[in-house]
Amino acid sequence: MRRCSDLMRAIRPSLRRIHALALSALVGLSGVPWGEVWAQGGRALNAQVEGGSAAAGTSPPTKPWTAIGRPATRSEIRAWDIDVRPDFKGLPAGAGSVESGQDVWEAKCASCHGVFGESNEVFTPVVGGTTAADIQSGRVANLRRSDFPQRTTLMKLSQLSTLWDYINRAMPWNEPKSLKTDEVYSVVAYILHLGDIVPAGFVLSQGNIAAVQQRLPNRGGMVRFEGMAAVSGKPDVQGEACMRDCATEPALRSILPDFARNAHGNLAEQSRPLGPVRGVDTTIPALREPLSPQAVAALRGAFVSPQAARTPAVLARESNCLACHAPGTRLIGPAFSEIAARYRGDSAAADQLARRIREGAQGVWGPTPMPAHSTLADDDIRTLVRWILSGES
Repeated sequence: MRRCSDLMRAIRPSLRRIHALALSALVGLSGVPWGEVWAQGGRALNAQVEGGSAAAGTSPPTKPWTAIGRPATRSEIRAWDIDVRPDFKGLPAGAGSVESGQDVWEAKCASCHGVFGESNEVFTPVVGGTTAADIQSGRVANLRRSDFPQRTTLMKLSQLSTLWDYINRAMPWNEPKSLKTDEVYSVVAYILHLGDIVPAGFVLSQGNIAAVQQRLPNRGGMVRFEGMAAVSGKPDVQGEACMRDCATEPALRSILPDFARNAHGNLAEQSRPLGPVRGVDTTIPALREPLSPQAVAALRGAFVSPQAARTPAVLARESNCLACHAPGTRLIGPAFSEIAARYRGDSAAADQLARRIREGAQGVWGPTPMPAHSTLADDDIRTLVRWILSGES
């Protein structure tokens, strides 16, 4: 053991130097012969290991390490070091009011989440499902109900730092990291006000955010699961308990009655285009019993045939068009029916729309930009444009 310890002390300085040089080389580096770089470093380290008692201060060869890259500056490191921890370490100084948060929300957030954070059209709701009793107890009662329809953001949120950090990093979806620090504080304050966690005149800041944490409805909702590590101390390999008494056939608990199944149109077309929740295709009769393997194979052939795979509707879904558009309903962008009506009879419309899909566009239908779809093949773009302008979508 002592010899191993001595060997590690001897090679540790070289390991640190190689690591530091590799990190420095990542900044502004191009055209470097990496194979030779790592070969030289490996030979230098092997020489120390084989020598066993090499001096800790021995330097690696000067070539090819000389003048490779440069150390990252403090400002460059700071630009990436933006995480906010549960104890709010890393939270930047700033402040934002509920009132200013409403202005930012309506300009940049409401198109996806609704004016009051309640929209279920694009994403699951941000607000809803919490009560004054939850704020007092720190546990959301509706999370224990199997019949409650949705799990909103405020129902699940146990750490306010998570909400602040996520908005700061990822929102709005089309311009992540574009919000100023005070705007992030303002948006968080507005969300908290929508959940009746803070009053209308509240100003959220780094100085009072820890106190607000103590009013989160689900602040006590975190639990610890031992998982499989508790099974003989070997996680992921002792799974016998998980493989017993498995159900061999699905059991139908409830179905829509036949007379009501398609009474309000196909539910699959009314679901929001993003997220895991999907409506059933009510144009297809309900299953009354499990399908046989032959029936499954027949359905797979009917619904995943090569011909069906390239229909314009399937192409629109695969190209993420349905994330912002729908056939007859305005989502983030205009409905396909609106586009067809606007450009009916315009001979230049096909080329114009194809260019906008390929390069992106903004301002024609509102302030929200449409991202460029430069990876789509020209034939696929033309197919989508013809389908949209035909009014058959």
